[in-house]
Amino acid sequence: MQKNRIGIIGCGNPLMGNDAAGILVMHLFEGRYAGVDAIDGGTGGFGLIPLMEEYEKVVIVDAMTGIGGHIGDVIVFEAPPSPDLPVCALHDIGVGEVVTIARELGYVAEVVTIGIEVGEIKAFSQDRDPAVEEGIRVAGREILRILQGWTGKASDPLKNM
Repeated sequence: MQKNRIGIIGCGNPLMGNDAAGILVMHLFEGRYAGVDAIDGGTGGFGLIPLMEEYEKVVIVDAMTGIGGHIGDVIVFEAPPSPDLPVCALHDIGVGEVVTIARELGYVAEVVTIGIEVGEIKAFSQDRDPAVEEGIRVAGREILRILQGWTGKASDPLKNM
């Protein structure tokens, strides 16, 4: 693989209600943007590091709690999210730690993390809060803005979103 490729990694568990938000955002980009891979990051943690290895630039999108004032809020972290944030991580380690490790090991040059405030995460449910659904759309637009900055292309593969 070339090192100039871009990856969008969505994290979450589709069987835990609102926790599926990151995966659903990632699906918005599958096969829609030349030179960009949409990658299922599963439930995240250390497993994200090898997923970033082949990419120069990566966006990680994940459901988080405690980052926004309201369910559905979308926060863009240009730097790794601080481990001091009251973010719920259902992973072995949080996204911020994973990004820091990947950068220090030289696996990836640039990573932007997008968190969607999801409030309550329900086990064994595929129901999502309507505000989380809106957060998924907002996160998609944020990723599009990031991709346009990285690629210089102004096309909108999400115009029907």
